[in-house]
Amino acid sequence: MSETTAAAPEVARVGRYRWVICGLLFLAVVINYVDRQLLGVLKPFISKDLGWSETNYADIVFYFQAAYAVSYLLFGAFVDRVGAKIGYAVAFIIWQAAHIAHAGARELSHFFIVRMVLGAGEAGNFPAGIKAVTEWFPKKERALATGIFNAGSNIGAIITPLAAPIIMTLWGWQMAFIVTGVIGSLWLVAWLTIYREPAKHPKVGAAELAYIQQDPADQDEKAGWLKVLGKRETWAFALGKFLIDPVWWMLLFWLPDFFKKTFELDIATFGLVLAAVYLISDVGSVAGGWMSSQLMRMGRSINFARKMTMLFWALAALPYLFITQIHNLWAATAVVGLVAAAHQAFSANLYTLPGDIFPRKAVGSVIGIGGMLGGIGGMVMAKSVGHVLEGLGGYGPIFAVAGTIYLLALLVIHLLSPKLATVTV
Repeated sequence: MSETTAAAPEVARVGRYRWVICGLLFLAVVINYVDRQLLGVLKPFISKDLGWSETNYADIVFYFQAAYAVSYLLFGAFVDRVGAKIGYAVAFIIWQAAHIAHAGARELSHFFIVRMVLGAGEAGNFPAGIKAVTEWFPKKERALATGIFNAGSNIGAIITPLAAPIIMTLWGWQMAFIVTGVIGSLWLVAWLTIYREPAKHPKVGAAELAYIQQDPADQDEKAGWLKVLGKRETWAFALGKFLIDPVWWMLLFWLPDFFKKTFELDIATFGLVLAAVYLISDVGSVAGGWMSSQLMRMGRSINFARKMTMLFWALAALPYLFITQIHNLWAATAVVGLVAAAHQAFSANLYTLPGDIFPRKAVGSVIGIGGMLGGIGGMVMAKSVGHVLEGLGGYGPIFAVAGTIYLLALLVIHLLSPKLATVTV
């Protein structure tokens, strides 16, 4: 019997329950992005109803980003302290309650408040999700797992423009927040029922547990964010987030407005276009994770696999530079979908870096610091977009910055962490 055939039964005996956990994380991100994006999708209609200016809406986004940035840092340390299960549950309850509360908002100040609470809760999504991935997956599978659950952001962004206009047409924009919030709340029951650490889960056999824990043991000492602040690798991740996150925020909050203004879409076509963009970007999220994981399976180092994958997708984002020159609706949709896919692929690999090089007990804190800087970058973007649109009346300068920022982010990451070496804290 050959070594290949002898190894096959061994591989087959390794369970796959970790992918059930990945599925739960995927669903949570779907809900997170439905809740996050709903205001952006309904913005053209709510603005008309309530008389918002471009800078009014930019201020709403700014306050969301401010709360998100601060809370991301706090949730990173909180998740490291209490674990992924409790950390995710707390974050979910906060953001889901705030999402439903949008239905009662009438004044601009009301939207400032509910968006800030929403941002505070949603900030716990990725620290808890990445923490769960580091608990449930070996390093060689983490980029793929992250890419899959991060793809939930695109599914959420597909569902929202398709469902929200229908609900709004039938019952008004307020009911769009209530209906999506109530349906999404069912996830919490599944999470609290199913999630455990692998070593304590009855569905995880000895072979799968050994597979999950195949990487060298981490340090046992807890490592809060104060301990990781002085590490160059922390800032490689955090500055990468600061540079690229604002592009995704811009897409979530202003892409509906861009398409509606540029192509004067009716409500039916409006939903289809946004769904197409995020469906394409979903492919990028999974493909980006798959590419670096595949390179590692071929024997390449983490450093080579992550950075070469990010370089490929940074180059794929360059078509941002000429989006405003495209005057055919579906050609513009395809190009925007491609660059959105590039972001998701780049982001899936960036998100794996803390788990690649930091001890598990420090991952949440590093993610929190990076998320805070990403939120601050989003605040800068929100103010900038509002002023550019009111001052210049077009998206050209905004997309020009977006087209080159990924190459700059990769350069910063490489300069601060040229080898992605393991960090001791």
